[in-house]
Amino acid sequence: MDWLNYHHLLYFWTVVRRGGLAPAAEELRLSPSTISTQVQQLEEVLGYKLFDRSGRQMTMNDVGQVVYRYAEEIFSLGRELQDALEDRLLERPIRVQIGIADVLSKMVVARLLSPILGSLHTYKLICREGQPDHLVSQLILHDLDIVLTDKPIGPNLRVKGFNHLLGESVVAMYAASSIADRYKSGFPESLDGAPFILPGDRTELRGSLEHWFKSRGIRPKVVAECDDSALVKSLGKAKAGLFVAPRITKTEILKQYNVREVGCLEGIVEKYYAVSMDRRIKHPAVQVIVEYAKNSVFAV
Repeated sequence: MDWLNYHHLLYFWTVVRRGGLAPAAEELRLSPSTISTQVQQLEEVLGYKLFDRSGRQMTMNDVGQVVYRYAEEIFSLGRELQDALEDRLLERPIRVQIGIADVLSKMVVARLLSPILGSLHTYKLICREGQPDHLVSQLILHDLDIVLTDKPIGPNLRVKGFNHLLGESVVAMYAASSIADRYKSGFPESLDGAPFILPGDRTELRGSLEHWFKSRGIRPKVVAECDDSALVKSLGKAKAGLFVAPRITKTEILKQYNVREVGCLEGIVEKYYAVSMDRRIKHPAVQVIVEYAKNSVFAV
């Protein structure tokens, strides 16, 4: 095989990353025809077609997906090299950009990030909160180093991502101190008809809760549904209803919201994932977070 032209590979990678010749041409400041020619030359050198073409439509095929994954690795390493040299030469903290799914417990997230927060002279932490799908799209564009979420990404992504299970926590139910005894006695049958503040239907926990209620013949009175876990707890503190949260945050919840634990929900666990574009975590700050999660936050 001829020597690989990395400029050609860059053009191909940009076409895929930007979703077409026109947006790639705009980013690279070249004409679409020039980029198309360069991609075709890459195909000739590799000996394989990377796109299935139908008129002006270009769809990346299986070989193209393999080449794209390698291109991701190559250009990611190049950026890491530049960042490492720049950070070393300028003696400034290493940037770590983390996407945080808006449905995650902020208390759990704070624990996961605590080793980074304790090393701000080494790392500069940048957090972006949003819906998981949007965050993953930013991850693909390398605008984020990692995404923290409550569920693994599925196989429907055009670009291969990797799910790293950080750990899991059993789920407990809480209520304002003044009404907790009413539901603690006879738990879980006492929950039938009780007012509940449920997590939004975009969360994995919501589906697990509905199954748990149904399997036990419990008919909750849903008074509110909230994506924001902090709002759920605040409404619980205001006696609007019962709510659930990961039990690993029990100490903080009891202290901050003046509530009591009603009981544990047998069979329900909340899982936490770090999603990356690499099979092996490479960013040093992300390595710290993953190791701390497994060895401390979720250690049995």
